[in-house]
Amino acid sequence: MNKRNSLSLAGKLTVAALLVAVAGIVIQIVSGVDYPTVPPGIVILLVAAGVVAFGPWRWAPVAGVVVGLFLLVGFFASGASARLLDSSQLGGFAGTWVQFLAVIVAVVAGIFAIVQNYRTRS
Repeated sequence: MNKRNSLSLAGKLTVAALLVAVAGIVIQIVSGVDYPTVPPGIVILLVAAGVVAFGPWRWAPVAGVVVGLFLLVGFFASGASARLLDSSQLGGFAGTWVQFLAVIVAVVAGIFAIVQNYRTRS
């Protein structure tokens, strides 16, 4: 009863959005935004995308929602949100917007995926 058959469209969108958020972080790093040697955001997003994509459990999309909310809170708490309005460094500006929007999509799509997984009974 706790297993799912295949990844729903919302689940696929959740995984895609998490991977696009990783791309946003990579854009920021390449553009010279200060990040640790091993960026925890990339690791966290990739693990969550793996759980959502390959986890056999119906609750697997919860990982995408939790990670997305965690990153959104951290985004504002760390002051990174200032880069959303500072277009003087174009790469950091664009990468921040890509990451920010992708994380929002991941949260919304993840919620839909959870609902779909629990409405669909096999």
